[in-house]
Amino acid sequence: MSQAPPLVADDAAWTAEDDDRTPETLRWLRTRRRRHRRQRHRDLAVVLYTVLLLAAGYGSTFVQHLHHDALHGDTGAAIGRALPGALVFLALAAALLAARDALWRGPVVVPGPDAAWLLDQPVDRGRVLRPWFRLTAGLALLAGALAAVAGALLLRITGLSPLGAALAGCLPAGSCLPLLAVALATQVESRPRLARRVRALTPYGVLLLMAVAGQTVWAWSGHRLPVVEQIELWSGPWGWAAQPVVHTAGGSAPGHLAALVLLVVLTAGALTAAYRRVPAVRNAQLRTRAATAATVSSVLWSVELRAAKLAVSEALGDRGAGARRRLPMPRGRYLVVVWRDAVALLRAPGRVGGAALWTVLAAAVAALGVRADGAARTVAVVVALVLGYVAVGALAEPARLEGDDLRRSAWSPFRFATLMVQHAIVPAALGAVLALLAAVPFAFQGGAWALVVMPLCAVPFAAAAVLSAVRGPVRTELLFLGVPTPMGDPGFLVFLVWYVLAPLISVTTLAIAVGSLLAHGFAAGAVAAFALTSVLLTAALLALAYRRAAKLRGH
Repeated sequence: MSQAPPLVADDAAWTAEDDDRTPETLRWLRTRRRRHRRQRHRDLAVVLYTVLLLAAGYGSTFVQHLHHDALHGDTGAAIGRALPGALVFLALAAALLAARDALWRGPVVVPGPDAAWLLDQPVDRGRVLRPWFRLTAGLALLAGALAAVAGALLLRITGLSPLGAALAGCLPAGSCLPLLAVALATQVESRPRLARRVRALTPYGVLLLMAVAGQTVWAWSGHRLPVVEQIELWSGPWGWAAQPVVHTAGGSAPGHLAALVLLVVLTAGALTAAYRRVPAVRNAQLRTRAATAATVSSVLWSVELRAAKLAVSEALGDRGAGARRRLPMPRGRYLVVVWRDAVALLRAPGRVGGAALWTVLAAAVAALGVRADGAARTVAVVVALVLGYVAVGALAEPARLEGDDLRRSAWSPFRFATLMVQHAIVPAALGAVLALLAAVPFAFQGGAWALVVMPLCAVPFAAAAVLSAVRGPVRTELLFLGVPTPMGDPGFLVFLVWYVLAPLISVTTLAIAVGSLLAHGFAAGAVAAFALTSVLLTAALLALAYRRAAKLRGH
């Protein structure tokens, strides 16, 4: 019996002349995993069936409202105006998300046992890794096809195009853009230098997305920029994919056939290069990513969303550009918390950029809500407020960090409850400044009320973010109350309310107050009442945060 060959070193070159054990190894693994794979497919089928039921139930209502608005309003024309910018925005966002995903997970992600054991054996790395690449590409293609069908239905419902022509225009984008995103992610995952560039260029990508989002909202409101749109449509694959859709919807895209050819050729070339690049992903990197993916999956099943976010953030390993910047030390102890929070944001400018992006999106949705009426206005107001809470919440990371681990507050000269309340100052102030900047376009359009109302929304959102930070350990026992009702066990709803209690209180209260403002036409008395509501809501949330923090600390 011949002596077994030594294990292949990490990232060592493997050739066919070596003792190839790939066929029997993969055959043995398929046999061992057959039962697990069948169960996983059953679980996936149940999840997909549930999603389809929800989509059919709620989607039909949405389609009816959209069709009614298209017939009796200018929704169809507004969608046609915003289509070029919206499609470019979606394509760029997909590319950015795929590149960021490749920094911690990537399209080539193998299970932990495969990364820890199988890849160290004398096997062909390409035959082990490429099936996972093909799986990711297939799932991305399926998601893109579903998105293309949804886009075609949208064009048909709004009267912009017949269904057949709409499908023909949307399918190239739905097919090529997901595959291009997978190809880009593969290159990022396998090239450390490219991964570093993605980390460095992410803030600029976010700024670009903000600009395109602003242009899209501007076009929706009737102020198109034709020259900018043509530049976007020819600037890269994001615009090439949009041209057939724009042409189908009756927009200006005279070179859509040439753009389609360029898109298909680029997709084929990029996918081929990525497929060949798959075996270059390093073993150590695959092991780290498998461990991170397992951690995220386990904490998600236990509803520890915060732990999942921290695991992903640690795997991303971002370093802020301002990591060495300092602020003058405060003279008094009562400013030390504000100083620390300001320094933390200065060293992590990505949080400020993210908050600015969410603020812009909130302002865009608010602009749509002001022009709408009825149920559409209510939905727009609620969505805008939720986005505003997310924007302000992005600035409250220091509060969350100290709420996650109470030992972090050992530096503070204040009691823990007092410390957590002070953590609301910087998010409230900076969130109000961002909201004030987002309100300037409203003021130019005659809505001077926005200069008061939008900043006032940021203050209670900061208090709500601090209240969420001291929520404490996840109470999974609420998921199963054992209380029979005609609708089943209400445990999930109770848990959901407990989990989102702070944003639920703030968004609901402010939505009612904004609805009153809209009903009274933003009269001075109504704005004053809104300001009083904001102050009282902030005080109530801070009082709850103080009590909860004191209880969490035990004093």
